[in-house]
Amino acid sequence: MKTLTSVTWEARKIMAAEKLTKGRLIQILFLLAVLITAFVWRTVTYNDNQTEDSTALTCQLSANLCQQNDSDESLNITLSPYPAVANQELTIQVDNTNVKPTASVEGVNMYMGTIPVTFEQTSKGWQGRFTVPECMHDEMEWAITIEQGDRKVIATFMVKKQTK
Repeated sequence: MKTLTSVTWEARKIMAAEKLTKGRLIQILFLLAVLITAFVWRTVTYNDNQTEDSTALTCQLSANLCQQNDSDESLNITLSPYPAVANQELTIQVDNTNVKPTASVEGVNMYMGTIPVTFEQTSKGWQGRFTVPECMHDEMEWAITIEQGDRKVIATFMVKKQTK
């Protein structure tokens, strides 16, 4: 029968620790230097993708029309029905017939997913349809990011909860 002391002694023989040699110390210091360099490099070159695009034009869809004048032409954006209500189809009208826009809708204060907007051409320009989900708050601010060629417009609007 083995005693506790003999079991501990056998375990020590199996798990013999290596002595810290000069070569092992250099290897540890080299690895530490590589890790510190990688950490500092990542910290210095970090770019927050969540920051708002400084070249984007911004407007508030507060009175159902958002007019944004660019250098060479104007871009009229209309949201209907206004005021917007959650879980009901909303229509965004972009009055510009040159380039088909792409757009997505996201919550400003709370992330509730990214809602894509598909556009169809009309006689006035481009019309997109989307629906935003209901939030636990009575009102929530949403932002629609519209890209048309090299132009980017971020229009924010408020959506009210459905009344029952």
